Amino acid sequence: MTPKEIVHKMFDKDAFSQWLGITIESVEEGSCTLSMTIKNEMLNGFSIAHGGITYSLADSALAFASNSQGRQSVSIDTSINHIEVLKEGDKIVAVAKQNALKNKFGFYTIEIKKENTIVALFKGTVFRSEKEWEE
Repeated sequence: MTPKEIVHKMFDKDAFSQWLGITIESVEEGSCTLSMTIKNEMLNGFSIAHGGITYSLADSALAFASNSQGRQSVSIDTSINHIEVLKEGDKIVAVAKQNALKNKFGFYTIEIKKENTIVALFKGTVFRSEKEWEE
């Protein structure tokens, strides 16, 4: 399967990413770009986006980028730095890039931006199983 076919197969079964309103912007082997718009129900008690929203977008980008390599992969370690606040109506874009790929592990960074401003930085490590994606 091609990287795009793998990601679309995953996304079609990913009710959470769909519920968030995520759009797949681009997919290449080892990278993925996603976007979404902050909705009112994503705001916390301070009327800003809950930190879990940018985390979830980045986590989806990590999953799609790492699986685009052809082997089924799952995250084993992730972290995020929240840099800027987000408000209802803000469109954000997550760009996942592979930093290193080993036999059993993959290492990725994800930048989440609003326009040209980085709003969060996410780092993730995935375990690469032996199972290949099949048609």
